[in-house]
Amino acid sequence: MARILIVEDEPNMRKLLSMHFRTEGHAAVEVANIKKGLESIESDDFDVVLTDYQLPDGKGLDIVQAVSQSGGSTAVVVLTAYGTVELAVEAMRNGAYDFLTKPFSAENLKAVIQRAVRHVALLRENDLLRSAVGKLQGQSEIHGQSQQIVRLREMIAKVGPTEATVLITGETGTGKELVARAIHRASARAHRPLVSVNCAAFPETLLESELFGHEKGAFTGADRLRHGLFETAHQGTLFLDEAGEMSPAAQAKLLRVLAEGKITRVGSSTARDVDVRVLVATHRDLVREVEEKRFRQDLYYRLAIVPIRVPPLRERLQDVPELADYLLNQIASELKVSRRRLHPDALAQLQSYNYPGNIRELRNLLERACILNSDPEIRRIDLPEQTADEHDHMDWFPRIPDGAIPEQFELRAAIANWERSILEQILLKTRGSKSEAARRLGLSKSDLSYKLSKYGLA
Repeated sequence: MARILIVEDEPNMRKLLSMHFRTEGHAAVEVANIKKGLESIESDDFDVVLTDYQLPDGKGLDIVQAVSQSGGSTAVVVLTAYGTVELAVEAMRNGAYDFLTKPFSAENLKAVIQRAVRHVALLRENDLLRSAVGKLQGQSEIHGQSQQIVRLREMIAKVGPTEATVLITGETGTGKELVARAIHRASARAHRPLVSVNCAAFPETLLESELFGHEKGAFTGADRLRHGLFETAHQGTLFLDEAGEMSPAAQAKLLRVLAEGKITRVGSSTARDVDVRVLVATHRDLVREVEEKRFRQDLYYRLAIVPIRVPPLRERLQDVPELADYLLNQIASELKVSRRRLHPDALAQLQSYNYPGNIRELRNLLERACILNSDPEIRRIDLPEQTADEHDHMDWFPRIPDGAIPEQFELRAAIANWERSILEQILLKTRGSKSEAARRLGLSKSDLSYKLSKYGLA
């Protein structure tokens, strides 16, 4: 059922159209002029607008233009007794979906409205799909402007449109799956599925079943036929993450797929054709794995047609500000909290850290700070101790300009005032939580309690 707005000044024609649409199961709204039509369009949502061309207070093109400028997905059909080619062209140029000339048959009207309703349904479905794809592309975007990332993007742009198998290497947490998604989006297979599997997440027998499928009764628990991921990814892309963990048997089967384009389900002797582009990622050094006989040499050469290395974060620390900004937006959305910002001292500390866990670790650091600290700004003190350089603690001491120290200077009093000030700030930051304050200061609870009592802050 569609919602249809009829803009027609002749009462008999208006009622005839309305009766026809209701008989077809549609909901119809009738108005007699442009003004009422525009008011209806602003206040309600219609699938189709059927408007007369010549109306008492204007032309049906006013309706066409208003709907077109609104950016909605409503289809406008123009109806007139004065049909000419020029009129039809003008209506179409202004955004009309179709054009009908009076007198018209009921069958012709029905066919035009059905096409318009289908057209609108497709437009709305495409909008939903674009929205979903936009979110996915946003989550898989490769951020950064460093030379390493610029070169990585250039490599993706070159290899993406080809059918080459790509070996993506890099440390854990560098974003190898994001690179695989970018390659898939740049390929002619982008409209087909990208299927991902982590090879390290399955034991040997289950991984073969996951990739190649199995027949009913192939093993205990195989109570029905199962299609593998190669069949699921037919005409699309299959991303094998941590492929260095594959068993020798799985490696042999993968080699056959790459060489012949055929798979054999577990428990079957029948080969089946598949059309799949394979992207592979690993954090292991496959050259060494080949030398130590843990990975097939022939498979390595099949996989490494185009090798791409994803640089670790410590090699592109200049990208940390952009990455942190993106991650803080993402974290705020997922945790449903207000968006935090980084104080310059916290950003400086993040840019001096070596990130053994790479981008994944950066996200964890920021997420932890957002959870434990409700302030709008993340400061250096909100970051875990492992991010601090051993010399960083010196930055907390007040710096006194040369020549500013008087002849008589009470060092103990100055240190005590500084220590009391730090304790007060920490207690404010932790909202009075002594256990959290002790953690941030690297003190035991008893040491903190002693200092709070000493300065009258207990």
